[in-house]
Amino acid sequence: MGVESIWQYSTIHDCICKVIESQTLWGETTCRVWLPGSDSVVRIPAANLKPLDDAAATGTPAGITYVAAAARVADALTQDMLLAPIESSVIPLPHQIRALSRAIAGDRVRYLLADEVGLGKTIEAGLILRELKLRGLAKRTLVVAPKGLVTQWVAEMRTHFNEDFRLLIPSDFSAYRRIAKEDNIWQSHPQVVCPMDSVKPLESRRGWSDKQMAEYNQERFEDLITAGWDLIVVDEAHRLGGSTDQVARFKLGQGLSEAAPYLLLLSATPHQGKTDAFHRLASLIDTQAFPDVGSVTRDRVQPYVIRTEKRRAITAEGKPLFKPRNTELAAVSWGETHQDQRQLYDAVTEYVREGYNQAKREKRSYIGFLMILMQRLVVSSTSAIRTTLERRLEALETPQEQLSLFPMYSNEEWADLDGQEQVETLLTTRLKALKNERAEVKLLLDAAPAVNRRVRMPRQRPARLALSSAGR
Repeated sequence: MGVESIWQYSTIHDCICKVIESQTLWGETTCRVWLPGSDSVVRIPAANLKPLDDAAATGTPAGITYVAAAARVADALTQDMLLAPIESSVIPLPHQIRALSRAIAGDRVRYLLADEVGLGKTIEAGLILRELKLRGLAKRTLVVAPKGLVTQWVAEMRTHFNEDFRLLIPSDFSAYRRIAKEDNIWQSHPQVVCPMDSVKPLESRRGWSDKQMAEYNQERFEDLITAGWDLIVVDEAHRLGGSTDQVARFKLGQGLSEAAPYLLLLSATPHQGKTDAFHRLASLIDTQAFPDVGSVTRDRVQPYVIRTEKRRAITAEGKPLFKPRNTELAAVSWGETHQDQRQLYDAVTEYVREGYNQAKREKRSYIGFLMILMQRLVVSSTSAIRTTLERRLEALETPQEQLSLFPMYSNEEWADLDGQEQVETLLTTRLKALKNERAEVKLLLDAAPAVNRRVRMPRQRPARLALSSAGR
């Protein structure tokens, strides 16, 4: 019909309205329109819409004046003026206003919000959400975030924007069904937050039948993406890139990408050094724009990314938001008082070297990953390495019959975890020990308290240390 995003006159409501979209079914055209006077979105037959010129021609002089003036005011409100900053309780920073302005500049609101850590991507997403709602373009919103951030999202949306989001956790759906009226629980509330890993689709799980897998995916994934969302926000979106295009998180991303016209992907580190993973992330925003890895270039990506660096962020007064960071390398040598610390460092290094080589020979890459973690922790602090060694010893002292070669995850599920999740899994899963590992860990733990007794000063690192001063 070609009337989307234009102003018309509704003969049903006797007022101007903005046509958001139109659909034709069996020869009948219905339009979804925004009524600025009541700030509501309704559906009406296209036959009940008239061009503003026709409406004015059949009205009184006063009516003509009203229609013309109202159209100008409504058009200014929805195109030239940002409404969200006025409606929210938060005072946006300049870069957040720029992000909002750019995001709603066109009809296509699908962006990667990639500000550095601490610059308020959540606030930017909230502003865009409010703006879309005030313009009558979004009513149902879904936020998908890591498990540890979901309650924070609910709290911040309520505090800063007075937006009520419902936290839905699929493992609790049996209880929800007692009070939910809808067959699809995801439709029980217009604004929902859910944990990312609770809704990703799975192809198999040990001990589950095909029927169990189908029911699991139907309730958690398929019902979710068919719940009729206008806007979907994904926090820590780089996790959707996955290690391949077959991992569950990327499949979740594909489903979410197609489930709503408006999409915001939030990540401070969208490109983690792997072009293929970044391509998969970019393809969620626009599949046609990024058909293959070769299509991911700086110039082609730039229109889809909104990013502010800390060094460029300013206050409302135009002053730097963060003080400059200066980094330099300084040589650090072992002192006489650090002999115990050096011995611990050398001992852990030897343990890591032997363990890593053995894990490599036995093709147990996850143990090698754990060994690398140990090496990083020993140069971090004695307390950090001691805590990790204690957790490892606890696992090693489990009866042999209870140990396994890594039963919790399939290869696909393991690749689906991010680095911190892999670390936690390795430290808490009862993995089969390497040769003589229990005795070596006990010796290392015996050496750690001696370091704590001798060293009563800021920690020193062997070799070269990167000193960083944030100048706060």
